[in-house]
Amino acid sequence: MSKLVTIYGGSGFVGRYIARRMAKAGWRVRVAVRRPNEALFVQTYGVVGQVEPELCNIRDDASVRHAMRGADAVVNCVGILNNLGKNKFDAVHHEGAERIARLASLAGIKRMVHLSSISADVDSDSEYARTKGLGEQSVKTYFPDATILRPSVVFGVEDQFFNRFASMTTFSMVLPLVGGNSRFQPVYVDDVAAAAEVALTGDAPTGVYELGGPEVDTLKGLVEYMLKEIQRRRLVVNLPFWVGSVMGFGFDMMQAMSGGLIPNTILSRDQVRLLKHDNVVSEGARGLADLGIKPTPFEAVAPDYLWRFRPSGEYASIKESAKKLRKA
Repeated sequence: MSKLVTIYGGSGFVGRYIARRMAKAGWRVRVAVRRPNEALFVQTYGVVGQVEPELCNIRDDASVRHAMRGADAVVNCVGILNNLGKNKFDAVHHEGAERIARLASLAGIKRMVHLSSISADVDSDSEYARTKGLGEQSVKTYFPDATILRPSVVFGVEDQFFNRFASMTTFSMVLPLVGGNSRFQPVYVDDVAAAAEVALTGDAPTGVYELGGPEVDTLKGLVEYMLKEIQRRRLVVNLPFWVGSVMGFGFDMMQAMSGGLIPNTILSRDQVRLLKHDNVVSEGARGLADLGIKPTPFEAVAPDYLWRFRPSGEYASIKESAKKLRKA
């Protein structure tokens, strides 16, 4: 019988790519999510019955244990960018990761992949980074042979990085940035999934891997690249961190006063703290090359999904070609 992998958060941005890869590799895939009815699309990644979503609450032992029954491997892809409702940073990044690792170890599961962040640091002033660091510590404690993947900012068709800034250009002539001089090393989502696949199949040593693409650039530089790609001119303004903190406070209060009905998807105070630090692969760290993966440059992928933000949309390339014909 084919091996079975349970992917917690397997319908999310990164998780769905891992699910697709594992299905293509012949594995059975169980996608453990809070809302399985919204994850039915994962069934198309394999033959009938090969990939199935299942209800799971990462905050509950019984739910997590049930989702990993009979599994040969588990992957934890659950992560949040904002405290909302009962899904707090500590509950998800720390306690949730600990719960999966502890129960997987007790169940005798052979392999575990934990998706963390390149910013993970137990001493960070950012709650996101601090709880990511605590989650890594717990995983190492309960599942010492786990493979921990630390990606920089992840890009791809469904990303909330290039897409977010590009969407802002449709209603604003100014793009305000906080941390515009902070450096990033964008990594392609399918390269992260490929790293998880290598780890799950046992084709690489376990341990910690920091994942970044071939280019390092500032946040401002990446936004300017995006503007050039979508053929729009906008004023990019790099705001001081104190201004970002004031803005983040306002958006956080709006979420709190609305009882979470208006979630802060713009900028939080914690994100401002995170933006004060570079988000790049550490010198000497193991990375994609150590897993036999050639990193994909964002210039090779981003145009395939950013075209929809161009003023002429899908017709931009046709118009450009027509101009060249007239000149000839």
